[in-house]
Amino acid sequence: MDKLMDSPWFLRLTALFLAIALFVSVRVTEEDNTVGDAQDIIRDVAVDVFYDNENLVVTGVPEKVDMTIDGPKNIVQSTKMLKDFTLKVDLQDLPLGRHTVEIIPENISDKLRVRIDPVTIEVVIEEKITETFKVDPELNERLLAEDFIVTKMDVMPRTIEVTGAKSVIESINFVKASVTGEKGINKSFEHQARVRVLDKDLTKLNVTIVPEQVTVKVEIEEYNKEVPVVLKTRGVPSVGVTIDGITSEEKTIRLFGSRKVLEKITEFVVDVDVSEVVGQGTLDVELKKPKGVSQLSLDKIKVNIDASTLDFNEEASNPNLPVDNEQVATKEFSNIPISVKGLDEKFKGSFVKPTDGLTVLTVTAEKNVIDALVQSDFNVYIDASETIDEGEKVLVVSVEGPSNVKWKLSNDEVTMHIELA
Repeated sequence: MDKLMDSPWFLRLTALFLAIALFVSVRVTEEDNTVGDAQDIIRDVAVDVFYDNENLVVTGVPEKVDMTIDGPKNIVQSTKMLKDFTLKVDLQDLPLGRHTVEIIPENISDKLRVRIDPVTIEVVIEEKITETFKVDPELNERLLAEDFIVTKMDVMPRTIEVTGAKSVIESINFVKASVTGEKGINKSFEHQARVRVLDKDLTKLNVTIVPEQVTVKVEIEEYNKEVPVVLKTRGVPSVGVTIDGITSEEKTIRLFGSRKVLEKITEFVVDVDVSEVVGQGTLDVELKKPKGVSQLSLDKIKVNIDASTLDFNEEASNPNLPVDNEQVATKEFSNIPISVKGLDEKFKGSFVKPTDGLTVLTVTAEKNVIDALVQSDFNVYIDASETIDEGEKVLVVSVEGPSNVKWKLSNDEVTMHIELA
């Protein structure tokens, strides 16, 4: 036996037998695969639509469908592998409106049975139109830093052209360019935004937009508010000078800062020191920022002083005027209490300087007027209505008294400590 297996002829015959057996097995398998019928599904086959796409718009045609083929195995296999067929929807001879049509396979073997899912489709043929729409920019204000606001938004270009089916164009309610960004925006910027065309339900519409993107310029400012300017006199004019009125061409001013602070400010009080006024003219008054206000639209305002002067050394034809300085006298009222007006009930205040809340009032007038004056003719007070928080506040002292009397205080300002009641 060993001699037989070692024989080269035995090995040659064995190899030949195995080769013949393998050949027969392959042939049988190939014949099994190519003989008889088979069925298969070709998925996601593209659908070609034929119509006047220059003037018409068609909706309802699916982009892809599934197709089942049934027939001889070899044709089914080659058709699925090569995909050298097309699926066609021909709408060229149909009028405007709604139609039910079939998807027709082309360039496919007539030995195959073909079934397309869906078998029929419902299409709408409409006129294609183009209209111009204004673009509305929008920005989610929650992206802004605290106490900053949008003052202006510009779009370039301001209008775009939208092309689509007539019914779709007529359903357009909004053309938006939404600006996005990170939270904490506190300065002006530019942004390239994609245009969205929406219906009344905010559903995005299938249309062609030219251009698809626009440039949005966003102007950001700190929260601000415009309030009226209120002029108040402070100090005592020189002897012989009467302030008949003060005015300014600036009637309003814009304040910038915390929304919480600005909402409580209803006016901007400007204290005009008239102690150096010697006659009619103008004053440049520097403006001070209230606490919580970061910026003013004006650094100073020009105040017009309407004043009249009385010359005590001049001989006057009016017998009621004094003829010399000897007819002018002064009188001093000591320890006059300074009252507090306008302080919110939730606060209480105590004087820091002067600690006793008292001041000295020196008045000047003609002698016959001076002799009749008493302390109760004068009301010395501070206006604390602008106080909105706790702490030490420096407030201007004001005086109400007879119009024919000039006065001067030992304290033009006081310091108060404000705390919650």
